[in-house]
Amino acid sequence: MSAFLPPVPLPALIPREVLFGNPERASPQISPDGKRMAYLAPVDGVLNVWVGSVAGGDYQPVTNDRDRGVRVYSWSHDGENLLYLQDVGGDENWRLFTVNLATRAVREMTPFENVQVQVIDHNKRFPNEALIGMNRDDPRYHDVYHLDLRSGTLRMVAKNPGDVVGWVTDSDLKVRGATAATDDGGTVLRVRDTEDAPWRTLAVWGAEDSLTSGPVDFTLDGKALYVEDSRNANAARLVKMDAATGKSQVVAADADYDVSSVVIHPDTKIVQMVAFVRARREWTVLDPGIRGDIEKISALQAGDFSVYDRTDADDAWLVGYDSDTGPAAYYAWDRKAQSARFLFHTRPALARYTLAPMEPISFKSRDGLTVHGYLTVPAGAERKNLPLVLNVHGGPWHRDVWGYDPEAQWLANRGYACLQVNFRGSTGYGKTFLNAGNREWGGKMHDDLVDAVQWVIGQGVADPKRVAIYGGSYGGYAALAGATFTPDLFRCSVAIVGPSNLLTFINTIPPYWSTFLAMMHERVGHPEKDRAFLESRSPLFAVDRIKIPLLIAQGANDPRVKQAESEQIVAALRAKGIDHDYMLFPDEGHGFAKPENRLKFYAAAEKFLAKHLGGRSEG
Repeated sequence: MSAFLPPVPLPALIPREVLFGNPERASPQISPDGKRMAYLAPVDGVLNVWVGSVAGGDYQPVTNDRDRGVRVYSWSHDGENLLYLQDVGGDENWRLFTVNLATRAVREMTPFENVQVQVIDHNKRFPNEALIGMNRDDPRYHDVYHLDLRSGTLRMVAKNPGDVVGWVTDSDLKVRGATAATDDGGTVLRVRDTEDAPWRTLAVWGAEDSLTSGPVDFTLDGKALYVEDSRNANAARLVKMDAATGKSQVVAADADYDVSSVVIHPDTKIVQMVAFVRARREWTVLDPGIRGDIEKISALQAGDFSVYDRTDADDAWLVGYDSDTGPAAYYAWDRKAQSARFLFHTRPALARYTLAPMEPISFKSRDGLTVHGYLTVPAGAERKNLPLVLNVHGGPWHRDVWGYDPEAQWLANRGYACLQVNFRGSTGYGKTFLNAGNREWGGKMHDDLVDAVQWVIGQGVADPKRVAIYGGSYGGYAALAGATFTPDLFRCSVAIVGPSNLLTFINTIPPYWSTFLAMMHERVGHPEKDRAFLESRSPLFAVDRIKIPLLIAQGANDPRVKQAESEQIVAALRAKGIDHDYMLFPDEGHGFAKPENRLKFYAAAEKFLAKHLGGRSEG
């Protein structure tokens, strides 16, 4: 009988501006004394930091960026200033600025050309000081500098010998730990007793453990460290490691999933809770002192929560909730009263529209691995014979997670099933699964994507003749690989800042990624030793196999995947007369920070997908 009924109409189109424009508010942070709050919100279409009382009603912008917008900021622990980072045109050469909340005066603390700044530590015991990393002496390596936030004076406190990829500080704002890369793709953990003492090796991780292991923090007395460690286990466990002997005791562990987040009390340095991201984020509470808070917070609203910020007195927390069918929601949690006050939704306009649930899925790959992912089907649509967009995450040492995903909602709202796959090589599922992706770019990693599509087709959900592959960064590479290596499976391809030639990609990584080169050689391939192999896995050298139209988008200032990666394959497509569209954004880097550029790209992508898959378009 149902076969004779008209199809269920899809919900109203969600405007692209609602999905991809600036959020109304985002990224809140509470002041150290708990009296004020800051958040990001647009000023004339550009994200800036606003500050007001937590009670609300008096928020005003305190920064005045007119270009790319502020995205990374924090309170100074003196409560009188804010710190923020900004680059130019997406070049990722971050500079550090401070803004005085009383005078609105902005100071550039690191006015150095072609230097990238990293904020390493800034804590309440030293409110007028910070530790920052800069590759000022050598573009390949970040040294650590002590910064006096009042005078602006800089003093080097840790020199990078040429292999350090990360630094660890203790409660006294001293650099006491360092993670260094080894020639075989592994890492070592070095520690020292004081800033003047010699470094010594405390732990060694081979290549098989290097991406699932590393230091988190020192204990309060500085005699031990909390470390994520996958040695003698499959998944990374949180351990407490003696800084003198290297002996460890397990704090939290799961047999199949890596530790993903660790909440440590800033004063006592006690581990309070640990998260594992399975199908969704799940917290294990270790500190009895917060168990009551967490029980009430977890029951406050549906979704997956995190404690994002806290006051210096630890009497108030900022709590955020992620939901698959709504925007992020933020609350102020009063620990004494054990009560919450709603603050805001990031995109309240979404409440006027129907969003689609994100469904966790899993399937067996062709060689027997269990692969996990998420499927978002258009709300109200019959789960049958739908056009499908395979949306591939970047990294690739990353993973998709459950929650509000603007691209998943955009695609589902336009009538497509959206498939997101945590293919082998994705993080969070233990080192065996992660290492199964070694040297498998365009190989078994791509097979997992193909198997995922076939699984959805086998479920009857997807129309095998209307499947697109879409993604950015590694996902952009995968989209190019789909067009070249498996052209019969896909109807069209959308590649955003994706490498097309693995030889040139690896040879042109940013200088400050030089310490990751051995890891890249181990997990992707060596441009000199493995030239033929990398050519065989590079879409550029298989352009003759393309049968489908492509949309390629690139930021001209991308330091990670250079413009030449897109230009090479676009030139080859033009030479061979293959149907394609190319969008180059002169004021963007690795992704599109400016809302006007995002909206321009998504309008073009929407039109492209509608043309080739038959979905809806806003126009």
